Amino acid sequence: MFGVSGYAGPMDDARMPGDGSSGAPVIVVVDVANVMGSRPDGWWKDCAAAATKLLALMPGLVSRTVRAPDAENVVVEQVVAVVEGAAKAITAPAGVVVVRAPKDGDSAIVSAAQRYGDAGARVLVVTADRGLRARLADGVVVAGPDWLNSILGR
Repeated sequence: MFGVSGYAGPMDDARMPGDGSSGAPVIVVVDVANVMGSRPDGWWKDCAAAATKLLALMPGLVSRTVRAPDAENVVVEQVVAVVEGAAKAITAPAGVVVVRAPKDGDSAIVSAAQRYGDAGARVLVVTADRGLRARLADGVVVAGPDWLNSILGR
C-alpha cells in the first residue's frame, strides 16, 4: 500500500497541457463501492469485475487538471481507491493506489484521508455517504459520485 511516507508533497507548477490554468495538487480518495452503486449497471452481479472496470478508468486522472466541487482547479496528484468485500480481490491498475479495507470501507476512507492530510496533502474524497462525509476532517473537499463519473466519462 502507498503510505504517507511515499507522498512527495505538492508539485510546484502542475498544468494540464493546453488549458493554460494551474491548480493545487490533490489526492483523490475514492469510495469505490459508493461510486459503483451510483449507477444501476449490474455491478452487484460481479462486484470485483465492476470495481476492476471502474479502476481501469482512473489512471488517466493522475496529473490531470479538473474542476473540484468547490470550483477550484486542482491537479490530481494521486488516486487512492478504497475497496471492500468481494472487490478486495481486484488487481490495482498502474497509477492507482488500492486500499483493501480490513473492516468497513468508511473507516478505511477516513483513515486514508487523515493520513494524507496529516502529511500535508490536500484531500478530495469521492462519496455520497452522508455519514462518511460527517466523519471526515475539516478541510477535506468532498465530491459526489456524479462528479467522478462525469470526469471519467461514465
